[in-house]
Amino acid sequence: MRSLETEELKQLLIKCWMTHDAMWFRHCLEVCGIEQTNRINKAAVRSMAAVEIRRLTKALGVGEVRSMDTLRELIDAAWQLIKADFMEFTYSYPAPTLMRWDVRRCFAFDGVTQLGVADQYQCGIFPRVEAWFDALGIKYTVTPAIGGCMIQSEGKCFREYTFAFGEEARA
Repeated sequence: MRSLETEELKQLLIKCWMTHDAMWFRHCLEVCGIEQTNRINKAAVRSMAAVEIRRLTKALGVGEVRSMDTLRELIDAAWQLIKADFMEFTYSYPAPTLMRWDVRRCFAFDGVTQLGVADQYQCGIFPRVEAWFDALGIKYTVTPAIGGCMIQSEGKCFREYTFAFGEEARA
């Protein structure tokens, strides 16, 4: 038997976790219906993400996030740890306090399409990132602010987050 390289191990663990997530969603859907499943899924994602970002900041030795530079470093490090190859999104910083996220192909949308509920699915991916910001006490605005699936409604998916630090955050 061979040993797995670090990157192979990371990819395998993330794929296994995402399979668990997909199976949980499917079984919850079968028992509870889409409305309850969306509500439970988003609550679970937000709860998990708050714990996740605290663990990541501790593991990475990050104290309080009081600047955009620190936030960028944390986001970059977090995605290096928890993004898998099949997650087809990019993010960029087109302005000093702006992060833009573009999704080329959404694995969650693909999954709910297979389940036949894409038209009723409420995104659980962006609540994860937003729960990071909330748990870190970072003030932000998001555009567009929608609860459903943007690919389903608009044919594409993106978000822009504008952050406020220091005096801006207190205003």
